[in-house]
Parts: sequence; structure tokens; C-alpha cells
Amino acid sequence: MNHHRPIAISAAVLLLASCATTTPQNKTQQGGMAGAAIGAIAGSIIGYQGDHSGGALRGALAGAAIGGALGAGVGNYMDKQQAEFERQLAAERRSHQIEVERLRNENLKITMNSEVSFDLNSAEINPPFRTTLDKVADILNRYPRTTIRILGYTDSTGSEEYNLHLSSRRAQSVAWYLQDRNVAPSRIRTEGRGESNPRASNATAAGRQLNRRVEILITPDQSFQQS
Repeated sequence: MNHHRPIAISAAVLLLASCATTTPQNKTQQGGMAGAAIGAIAGSIIGYQGDHSGGALRGALAGAAIGGALGAGVGNYMDKQQAEFERQLAAERRSHQIEVERLRNENLKITMNSEVSFDLNSAEINPPFRTTLDKVADILNRYPRTTIRILGYTDSTGSEEYNLHLSSRRAQSVAWYLQDRNVAPSRIRTEGRGESNPRASNATAAGRQLNRRVEILITPDQSFQQS
């Protein structure tokens, strides 16, 4: 029986557990730790398949090093992009027009309040909000190693079919605007989700206002795996 494989797997599991139980100072550290754990598991399996006499342990160590560097690189890239969004959109965030969030899987989410971005029952972007989208487009152009999903949502007022169509049109309007500002169409996907996934109860005006929104999900693309 080869003793290196269980040792390597155990080390990888301990690394993965440490990611869940420790609190790194920033997302770059978090990404590096997660990448190291995943790389160690993958490396140990590949190493064991290729060489039973210690290959698993060597593969785990190599995988941890590569995965850690990759995870840290992604985290650093997304850290910088997040800081740009928070700085450039500070005024909009203070007035609750827009939110910038970092999700646990390194993605960024920008939530735009449709009360300021669209008129009632309209998919045409309000002129004052174009300045905000200009800032978003500028940052996206300076961080091209990401993919962009634009999701439209409504409240439950009106028919489900109408709401789905309106949310799709609004998401597409944002996509077209970003493309007009030189964001590559190949990076962008749109989806209308209608009244699904409400953030609050539709029983109140305040809740319905929160539910009417457009979200932009920004995800590291596959180019990081080829670095």
C-alpha cells in the first residue's frame, strides 16, 4: 500500500479546512489559500495516477504551489477592480443608487436601483444614470480579464410574463450601453429574471423598490487558468 496518497490528501483537506476557519486580511489571501487547497487535491490525484511511489505527495505539493499562486493572482486582480468601483461610484453608493459587493467565489456584484436607472415600465436608461454607467464601462475596459452577466429583476406587480419581458429588456439596454462604451460584446451575457429572487417582500412599497433592480455579476475569466 502507498502511504503518500492519504498523507497528501489529508494535507489538502487540512488546507481547505483552514480556508473556512481562518479570516485572511483580504480576498487575495483568501483566494491563495483556496487555490492552494484545490491545487493540492488535484495534484495529489494526478500524481498518484502517474506514479504510485510518492507521486501523490509530490503532486500535492506542486499543485498547492501552482493553485496558491493562481488563487492569489485572481484575488489580487479582483481586489483592485473592487477598489476602483468603490472609489469611482462613491457618490452613487452614498445615495443608495448602486451597491458594490464581493461574493465569496471572487465574483463582484454591482446592484443598480431601477428607480434611478429606468422610468416606470420603461427599458430606456434615464439620461442622468448614463454618467454612472460610463464609470462602470471605463473600469470594465481596464479590467478585461472578466466576464459580465447582466441580470434584470422586477417586483411582482403585473403579470409574470410582462415582468419577465421587461426585466430582459432592461438587462439588454444596459448591455447595449456598455458595448457602446467599448466593452467587448463577447464578454457580456444578459438574462431577464422577472419577479424571481426578490430581495424583500413585495407586500410593501419599500420592498417592491428593492426588488426592481439590475445586477451586474463580474467573474474572472478563463485567461487566469492559462497564465
